[in-house]
Amino acid sequence: MLAPGTVAPPFELPDQHGHLVRLADFRGKWVLIWWYPKAQTPGCTIEGQGLRDLADEFAATGCVILGASFDTPAENLEFDERQGFGFPLLSDTEHSTGIAYEVVRRGDEHYGGFAERYSYLIDPDGIVRRAYPVSDVENHAAEVLDDLRALTAIDG
Repeated sequence: MLAPGTVAPPFELPDQHGHLVRLADFRGKWVLIWWYPKAQTPGCTIEGQGLRDLADEFAATGCVILGASFDTPAENLEFDERQGFGFPLLSDTEHSTGIAYEVVRRGDEHYGGFAERYSYLIDPDGIVRRAYPVSDVENHAAEVLDDLRALTAIDG
């Protein structure tokens, strides 16, 4: 997992609609990139719903939410259509960005080949401010939002 203080690795990945999304597109904004193992699985769905339900509050702090997985754009599109996320779900089918973000599980691990459930809160200057190994999918969105509010109050 990337350590806080690390420069967030740049990326260019297709979203669920096939549009290319670059981290550089969000320079000057906070970004939450949440890596999830597999679209439409129970834990990923619960975590995504929590972020969806707090999306307006994230936006009010100037934060963009980006989901990311090794799923195809078509798999992510179906996931988005079923859940109404309303934010980009990025497809890293080649795992190159996942490698840069240190989320790739070893092939011999349980669920090898899937992304680790990690999230990164990146500041407007492109620095990782918080890194989360997510174990509580139900409360993750609220935890990140609390941290984001505290950081924006300090930085503001």
